[in-house]
Amino acid sequence: MPTDLITLEYDGPIATITNNRPDKHNAANDEMDDGLWEILRELEERKDVRAIIWRANGKSWSSGRDVGQIGVRTEDIDNLSFIERGQGNFKRIFRTQAPILCALKGWVIGGSFERALCCDLRVAAEGTRFMLPEVAHGVLTDSGGMARLFQMCGHGVTMDMILTGRVMAADEALRHGVISRLVSEEELESTVREMAEKIAASPSFTVKMSRRNMGLLADDQVIRSIDEEATTQTLTFASDDYAEMKAARAEDRKPSYRGR
Repeated sequence: MPTDLITLEYDGPIATITNNRPDKHNAANDEMDDGLWEILRELEERKDVRAIIWRANGKSWSSGRDVGQIGVRTEDIDNLSFIERGQGNFKRIFRTQAPILCALKGWVIGGSFERALCCDLRVAAEGTRFMLPEVAHGVLTDSGGMARLFQMCGHGVTMDMILTGRVMAADEALRHGVISRLVSEEELESTVREMAEKIAASPSFTVKMSRRNMGLLADDQVIRSIDEEATTQTLTFASDDYAEMKAARAEDRKPSYRGR
């Protein structure tokens, strides 16, 4: 269903997705996700689109999942079905007709960071900060981010970010290839627009084949990871430790985890 929290606009061969919940640093809730799924369904069919920009209004590209909705079902559906439905919609990102370029700024956190990782190109403004804080909330990275970050940074950096939830600054992200360019905030929009225009002006079949070749190198591992994450996230939601974490927070006490 249409929502103002995330929008899609066309300008000739270039489409622009805009995260539009600036008062919440573009934290994603169910309404915003539903809007994204609708946008990806539309873009999957738009053969006239040659490049896609994913940007944001406000100070941050996205601060991740709205923490008030983590592990909360707003409809009568089991966790596995809910996760697999969302992941099935998200996998359309690999089937869009055009490459997706992310214009990142401010906070890029959690599942939103993972979504950006699964896009084709990432450009960041100076001061952008990246995090994967899911473990601190008792849940897993479940949008393919672990696999994509592993491809870029290797085992050590990826596990450091996942297990400690530490911040990766923009200059470190550039060194690891998480982003391809680091620019001033004033130059962010124009830089990404210039890149999109250059891609849109290139032979479309050549661009398509280039993405196909890169997909054969990298996407299968990410998609397999997403499928496995649906199972492990479901097990995590049903675990004693997850229940203990929620109870301890509600009772304002130290949790006693049993590893199961």
